[in-house]
Amino acid sequence: MTFTTRFAPSPTGPLHLGHAYSAMLAHDMAQAQSGRFLLRIEDIDTSRARPAFEAQIYDDLAWLGLTWETPVLRQSDNMRFYRQAIEKLWKSGLIYPCTCNRRDIQAALSAPQEGAILTGPDGPIYPGTCRHVPAPDMPIPDTAALRLNMVRVRPMLDDLRYTETGTDTGVIDFSAEDLTQTLGDIVLARRDMGTSYHLSVVLDDAAQGITHVVRGADLAEATRIHVVLQRLLGLPTPVYHHHRLIRDDAGKRLAKRDDARAIAKYRADGATPRDIRAMVGLPG
Repeated sequence: MTFTTRFAPSPTGPLHLGHAYSAMLAHDMAQAQSGRFLLRIEDIDTSRARPAFEAQIYDDLAWLGLTWETPVLRQSDNMRFYRQAIEKLWKSGLIYPCTCNRRDIQAALSAPQEGAILTGPDGPIYPGTCRHVPAPDMPIPDTAALRLNMVRVRPMLDDLRYTETGTDTGVIDFSAEDLTQTLGDIVLARRDMGTSYHLSVVLDDAAQGITHVVRGADLAEATRIHVVLQRLLGLPTPVYHHHRLIRDDAGKRLAKRDDARAIAKYRADGATPRDIRAMVGLPG
């Protein structure tokens, strides 16, 4: 298969130096392999996504000298495919509705009998308060989040692994036995969104033929979730390359609220694309 990478920002704020590093690295890796570089706009959070930020993404990336194939995939145009995956998992009895809010979850985890609070890729691990097996012919509720039932899923999985070429180079094996304790029943569809980052990114990577996922090390822990979903949905598992994070002078990783590190500000101050490459440690 053709070596294919992607950059998948959310249009919820300005791109910063960390985004520039990730995008340029993925672009460089694709060019080095005579491969493809794709752009995806992850705009499923419609409450925060803004057209102005999306337009700025295209402008900043073009200024950096990156080129990508068109048309650009926008997640908000793919909702029917996410729904089809949800329906498949629902009919198989592998997801269930959850009406717990954050306060409910925190209260359950703080109960004396629960012991120490464990955290996973999405924060505190859900204690399974609403876990049950819904009847396949029961309509999918629109007023609840939908969680993956790890108790049901776990016996269906074996030989879980993926290849990492970034932070921990090599084949990463992990066991299905500890998924309930280390991942918990992950939300696959938020009640206000109809999907989730984990479900959407797995389906989109498969739809776009992504062979190498290049992204920050902060997402490395979520890879086990994605491999599980790929296995359940019959999708290929790409190679993962989790790269170092770009941090500020205090060692804190950059966030979109760090406007001082925004690419647009560096542009306005007279920086060049070569300057940006030097700032993030990439060859010019």
